Amino acid sequence: MLIAALLLAVSSAQAFEGDPRQGRIKAETCLGCHAIPSYTNTYPMYHVPKVGGQNEAYIISALLAYRDGQRDHETMHGNAQGLSDQDIADIAAYFSSVGK
Repeated sequence: MLIAALLLAVSSAQAFEGDPRQGRIKAETCLGCHAIPSYTNTYPMYHVPKVGGQNEAYIISALLAYRDGQRDHETMHGNAQGLSDQDIADIAAYFSSVGK
């Protein structure tokens, strides 16, 4: 079931076309955690991944999973819940273009 959901998310991710310029604007709140080298979240305690340069389809599938409650992290649920499919595509396009 998990594999089917991941394949659906990846195939859905390929249907999106994001604008990295719009994504930079929409990702402003993301940068507060994901652009800080060696940042550690205090609750729950864990290392926050730097997402600049990450694969675009992976970012899309992760944000869709957070938005839809299929991936566990309350802060990310809150951040992703208000994102449209286009917002997610734009943010993914931006982050995948950073650090290359």
